[in-house]
Amino acid sequence: MATPRPRVAARATTRPRAADPAAGAAGRSVATVTAGGTEPRAAVPAVVAPIADAAGPHVAGLVAAVESRLREIAGPGGEALDLAGTAAVAAGGKRLRPLLAIVVAGAAAGDGERALAAVRAGVALELIHTATLAHDDVLDAAPLRRGRPTAFAEHGRAAATCLGDVLFAAAFAELATGGSTPAVQALAGACRELAQGELLQRADAWRTDVAEARYLERCRLKTGALFAAAATLGAQVGGVAPEPYARFATAIGVAFQLFDDVLDVVGPPEVTGKPRGTDLLDGTVTLPLLLARAQDDGLRALDLRSLDAASAAAACDRIAATGATAATEHRARQLVDEALAALPPDADAGRDRALRLIGRGVVDRRL
Repeated sequence: MATPRPRVAARATTRPRAADPAAGAAGRSVATVTAGGTEPRAAVPAVVAPIADAAGPHVAGLVAAVESRLREIAGPGGEALDLAGTAAVAAGGKRLRPLLAIVVAGAAAGDGERALAAVRAGVALELIHTATLAHDDVLDAAPLRRGRPTAFAEHGRAAATCLGDVLFAAAFAELATGGSTPAVQALAGACRELAQGELLQRADAWRTDVAEARYLERCRLKTGALFAAAATLGAQVGGVAPEPYARFATAIGVAFQLFDDVLDVVGPPEVTGKPRGTDLLDGTVTLPLLLARAQDDGLRALDLRSLDAASAAAACDRIAATGATAATEHRARQLVDEALAALPPDADAGRDRALRLIGRGVVDRRL
């Protein structure tokens, strides 16, 4: 797993603009967009392509630059950690957090230094997200992620833990090249909250009497915080006040987690890439179970430690039968509706359109 190389900084003494490792990727991709090339558009995951299109013609180039830089950082090395890092990045995903930062940055990020800052932010956010997944897989002893073997399964606990650590370090190394203290502070604050959310989840493991407010706070810390950081970093790049966009992103992040918890109960394994009831087997209590316990005496008496794969799937059926998954989805939709209603009037029409598509995409389960 290769981190940003010292020779990049050394080169900066004679060629200052080369000191920013994002510059090459961003410059190539933005130039291709301007020339009408197809490379940047192809780098945008299909599920978020309408959002990128709505945000403006510069967005595809920035997303492509983020993708290119992520693969550079993952490195061409042949050691186990390099290969694991390359696989983690190549596993892809929707790149929703980088896209959110780029969208909030708005048209101001279409060129020059602000474009480079948007790319740095997107890269750092995705590296942090990937690092948290690697660490989650270690904590959960997860064999699969997105239907593929995890670094934990292929390389063991120690290597997977180191992979997450290296990705965290690479994220801050990337962001620090821009010299923005507020940007580093925003990402560091989000990482602190991510860790606090994980500690809260571990403290609540196997407990079925968790208060709903405590569960929602856990969702805010574990998922909403990084979405909020994406919006904050984007706002810093775009020169707009971050607070309203961070509030919007937090609500979207919590709703995203609520829908994810529903999928753990009702989602087909061939779609989710994991068996139903994985959260139950891990001792992670989510809102569908909390709501269902109020309707089903058998679930109220359920001992999560006694479950195996078959009984966890049966428990999922009982949870869904109470209407708890539908109620959880309803709450998620309420969060998104409130977040959309609270968006400020925006002179940047592309930003406004794209943020509303993100909100609707979460509700419609496209994201």
